[in-house]
Amino acid sequence: MNKKELYKLLKDCGVIMEGHFLLTSGRHSNLFMQCSQLLQYPEKTAQICRLMAQPFLDKGVETVIGPAMGGIILSYETARQLQARAVFTEQAGDKMVLRRGFSIKKRERVLIVEDAVTTGGSVQKVIDILRNTGADLVGLSVLIDRAPNPPNFGLEMKSLLKVDVESYFPGECPLCRSDIPLQSPKN
Repeated sequence: MNKKELYKLLKDCGVIMEGHFLLTSGRHSNLFMQCSQLLQYPEKTAQICRLMAQPFLDKGVETVIGPAMGGIILSYETARQLQARAVFTEQAGDKMVLRRGFSIKKRERVLIVEDAVTTGGSVQKVIDILRNTGADLVGLSVLIDRAPNPPNFGLEMKSLLKVDVESYFPGECPLCRSDIPLQSPKN
């Protein structure tokens, strides 16, 4: 699947929305990504996770981990594609933790998956957990990289799609000036 086909698939699933959106930051944008929309479609999710797993097929991945919420289903399906174990982290205050009896052994070969990376904050929290366990970090597989300046995590990062998202302060927004209705898609 090429980038154009992937973009169309994600747009058709409702992942990539075009219009005038209020972002969590308070800024406005003409694009919004709601990656959870993909997860309604198991066959398409499996197809995407096959692509996410592909660069890591020969890396000896034993476990795939993703941060809750966005990474739970993606980590499960990517692990299934790699015939590996799947776990996830959860938010606890300002950091991520392993709960529910999940653990990572020293030198366990772990692949991190994430639905979208913007600042890389969630991924960095997962990396911090894994480094504290002594895991061998194989890499990071991301569905959408929307980071204006890609974070350097110190490991191989593969993204299926790079999307440049422009955003504006409300008083400087050309979409507001064009009277395009503002939407809050997270509500």
